Amino acid sequence: MVKFSVANAKIKKLSQIDSIKPYLANGRKVYSFDLLAGWSCPFADECKSKVKMVDGSRTIQDGANTKFRCYAASQEVAYTNLYNLHDANYAEMKAIDNTFDMAERIMQDMPDNLGVCRIHSSGDFFNQLYFNAWIKVAQRNPDKLFYAYTKSLKYWINQIDNIPSNLILTASYGGLNDDMIEEYRLRSCKVVFSVEQAQALGLDIDDDDSHAADPSNKYNDFALLIHGVQPKGSEASRALVQLRKNNRVLQSA
Repeated sequence: MVKFSVANAKIKKLSQIDSIKPYLANGRKVYSFDLLAGWSCPFADECKSKVKMVDGSRTIQDGANTKFRCYAASQEVAYTNLYNLHDANYAEMKAIDNTFDMAERIMQDMPDNLGVCRIHSSGDFFNQLYFNAWIKVAQRNPDKLFYAYTKSLKYWINQIDNIPSNLILTASYGGLNDDMIEEYRLRSCKVVFSVEQAQALGLDIDDDDSHAADPSNKYNDFALLIHGVQPKGSEASRALVQLRKNNRVLQSA
């Protein structure tokens, strides 16, 4: 069995967006489906962080090129139940060796009142079979909206002509295959350390997933402000201090 999580306060605001309202009619809700941060992210680089067990306790391990720590990994260190949920979902999906059964597993455990699903507020598409499974889930549930940030760009490109209209994808900069974003003209987001940086790049800042999930905005790039717990003394940590002074810190990923 896999488990979906009720949306946090930030992405609940999606109900206010006109193009998303039909998916949330009749009391349907926003959920997320999450995997273990870092461990399920084969192409993460600048945000590479994961939780490891050391002497029976959880500790966070950053990657060699980490510039900004994964928010979800920080949450998994802090909250045992969250870590266990992500770990169990990842183990369940990894144990399935074909796309059809992965899709069936997801749909069998999907809440009846799900209207919008963020795929991976923690984790990513860890192999091609799993990516393809979500395509099948979206195709078989056209009345539901699915959206995801991803650095697993190879899997996306392999299926680029088969993405259903109710699966909204965003290529997340900071991975091992960033060159594919421009090559294939993928809609993208960049993590920025200040409002001014986003303005210099000509990007709107998405504070509430309204850019990421909105089907009418599926071709427009945007930025995300750095957030979460960052390594002490890092540029990301210093940026957070300044954002707090400016009252622009995000509370969730």
